[in-house]
Amino acid sequence: MKHSDLPIEAVIPALKQQLLVANELILEAPPGAGKTTVVPLALMNQPWLSGKKIIMLEPRRIAAKSAAHRMASLLNEAVGQRIGYRMRLDTKVGKNTVVEVITEGILTRMLQSDPSLEGVGLVIFDEFHERSLDSDLALSLCLKGRELFRSDDDSNALKIVVMSATLDGEATATLLGGAPIVRSEGQSYPVEVIYGQASQPRERIVDRMVATIKQAIQDNPDSSVLAFLPGQGEIQRCNDELSRWIFDRKIKGVHLRPLFGSLSIEAQQQAIAPLSGSEAHDQKIVLATNIAETSLTIEGVDVVVDSGLAREATFTPATGMTGLRTVKISQASSVQRAGRAGRLRPGKCYRLWSECQQQQLVPQTPAEILKADLAPLALQLLQWGVNDPSELLWLDPPPRGSWGQAMDLLAMLGAVSKVKQQWVLTDHGQLMTKLPVHPRLAHCLICGDAIGQPVLASQLASVLSDRDPFSREHPEINYRLEIVRGERQCPKQNQGWLYRTQQLVQQFEASLKKLNTTSNQVVALLKPDQQIAYLLASAYPDRIARKRHSGGYQLSNGRSASFIGNTALANQPWLAVAEVTAGVGGKGDVIRSAAALDETLFDTVLSDLVSFETIAEWDKKADRFIAEEQQKIGALVLQRSRLDTVPVEAKRAALVAHIQKQGLRILPWKSQDYQWCARVMLLCRTEQSAAQAGAKSVTDSQWPDTSDDNLLATLDEWLAPYLDDVKSLQDIKKLNLSEILNAILPWDKQQLLNQLAPSRLSVPSGSSIAIDYTESPPVLAVKLQEMFGCEETPTVANGKVSLLVHLLSPAGRPLQITQDLAGFWRSSYHDVKKDMKGRYPKHPWPDDPLVAVATRRTKPRK
Repeated sequence: MKHSDLPIEAVIPALKQQLLVANELILEAPPGAGKTTVVPLALMNQPWLSGKKIIMLEPRRIAAKSAAHRMASLLNEAVGQRIGYRMRLDTKVGKNTVVEVITEGILTRMLQSDPSLEGVGLVIFDEFHERSLDSDLALSLCLKGRELFRSDDDSNALKIVVMSATLDGEATATLLGGAPIVRSEGQSYPVEVIYGQASQPRERIVDRMVATIKQAIQDNPDSSVLAFLPGQGEIQRCNDELSRWIFDRKIKGVHLRPLFGSLSIEAQQQAIAPLSGSEAHDQKIVLATNIAETSLTIEGVDVVVDSGLAREATFTPATGMTGLRTVKISQASSVQRAGRAGRLRPGKCYRLWSECQQQQLVPQTPAEILKADLAPLALQLLQWGVNDPSELLWLDPPPRGSWGQAMDLLAMLGAVSKVKQQWVLTDHGQLMTKLPVHPRLAHCLICGDAIGQPVLASQLASVLSDRDPFSREHPEINYRLEIVRGERQCPKQNQGWLYRTQQLVQQFEASLKKLNTTSNQVVALLKPDQQIAYLLASAYPDRIARKRHSGGYQLSNGRSASFIGNTALANQPWLAVAEVTAGVGGKGDVIRSAAALDETLFDTVLSDLVSFETIAEWDKKADRFIAEEQQKIGALVLQRSRLDTVPVEAKRAALVAHIQKQGLRILPWKSQDYQWCARVMLLCRTEQSAAQAGAKSVTDSQWPDTSDDNLLATLDEWLAPYLDDVKSLQDIKKLNLSEILNAILPWDKQQLLNQLAPSRLSVPSGSSIAIDYTESPPVLAVKLQEMFGCEETPTVANGKVSLLVHLLSPAGRPLQITQDLAGFWRSSYHDVKKDMKGRYPKHPWPDDPLVAVATRRTKPRK
């Protein structure tokens, strides 16, 4: 397809026209429309650029490099002239570069060094629908930097174009202040979707993929196939089985090409490029992860085989760990994948699931920011001067739980401290921001430099920066380091990993030299066999592990973990763990890489990780309060010592926690206490109802909430001050709960309570009858004869609540339950009198009860 024939060409005039008057724009164009290569070239000579650069962000290294090479070839130039690229470990730009294609993390670094992006006239966010964490952060920082440092006039404006294949354009346009939206319909051929049988849980996906790929090759002998698998492991197993099949059958003209993120750029290019020479008309089978979903054009493909699965990294704030999960793709992803078959001609898409299951897929893949480790983002924002993410504009704000966990981790690493309730970077944190790695690894590098081991720290950080190809067979971290140092032969299939890792080592060493820090001579006395574990424990203090007597290990984050298979590490009492993955079926985590840890380091170089905590708790076996001081690393207790004296607050907190766990019934309740709570609660509810009726909110309630739930939740407010002398269960039983509850109300409110919700009520007979406030409405149970002459139903709460009157027989059984005394005397009373007069002749049953004298006695004797 010629450059001029690309579908995106049709909307280029509209795009140029909009950017003459607007500084932001949304471009929606399907895969294959040509937006990645055509748009930057079309805009590089626009007058508003005024000699400034265009920066285009790509989510993947291979996409960035491919886009740069394609654009340079269209200009008949080599990369590094007007078109360049910049990514980790590989940069080609020159003094005449106008369009610079970069990976997303690079832009974040550029914004840190120059928030205004001086010299840049346009930032293009390509494939923004993938919603990576880096792209969301970069867009937010661009918007903030532009607001602070750039004006809107043409000579100094920073224009922003967001390009996407599938996107909620309206939401993004709103974020960009009402940006115009330009849409390209694109050009694609029809794709026949062939559904398989319903996929089953825990089925062996490789078997079905291999079978379906064979079918696709045989059904379409003139086609090349793009197969989507969840991860590298499945790709390698699929590649092995297909290779054996091709060899055994002596099949000619079929070439297998793996494609995944950790392959070398050269190997990825081989998968993308068309077959040439004598192989030009052969079949190619590309076995890919979702790296091939949208941002890459793979030549020659018109058949897709889709497993419907992807591997995604999900962060769990509660554990502080990121785990890889195999998940079903979204409907949007399935459409993107199928569309790969219709770029050049009509194609086919074989899906390994049923049409019914297609309808059950989620519509869109959630943004990475909603499920990622936010520690890198938090460190970047703090360096930028942003203390709270709400200060920036986001399509999806960072979740508060993940943000809180990120700040806790940064504090643990010594990167931040609180000043006047605000997090600020420490000097150590400032150093960490200068290293382009995760905060854990930045801390590891600085610690290694401090002990005079920058090379070891660089090797370790490099190994931990990439996907670990040895985690299943070799949990000893030293196995990887020996390969990196050339002391052990690297397996052939991992040569790409070794090359990248060794490049990273050099980059990290150079970065450390630029920091120009001085070594700590005391720490430098670490023995060689202690250094690796020390650096690991520094980077992963929440994954220090101690062997359990029952087997396996407990991590300092509180979780359990163990090894799979035999390893000498399993006999070590202490470990510094680098990688842990979630176990199957909730049976604990699996340790993938670790080193033996010398526990004597807790007294020296790792002493900063040790905390002293006073633990006060209730011993359930002895029914007594106990207290001890614990020396801990996270959840691991190193030493315990019993305390004779305990801080009052610690003791109160422990007892409150015990009562909250056991429930309020552990307290010495009496009937009057239940009634007191119910009386106050009645007035509280009455007050709330009155406020709602008047459409007002009760912000400063006159009466507290004395429900069981609220009393339990607020024990530390009303009960804790009375627990100082409690040492055993018997002491709890001796508490004067009536006095404690009364003290919730000030003296004047206690008096008002007795007026508005009296515990007893005087009735016409002169008796004082208790009111049962635990019922709703409150109940007045009184003998019928004692209410003669009373026409109005008794009330409480200033007449706002009518009592439910239980009129009792002489034997104390209810004759009538009513809230309408007047109505009872006029109607039902006469039926009651007929029935009761014969049974209880000694009690008065007057014809007119309203004029009769109320009495609690029988008739006087004649």
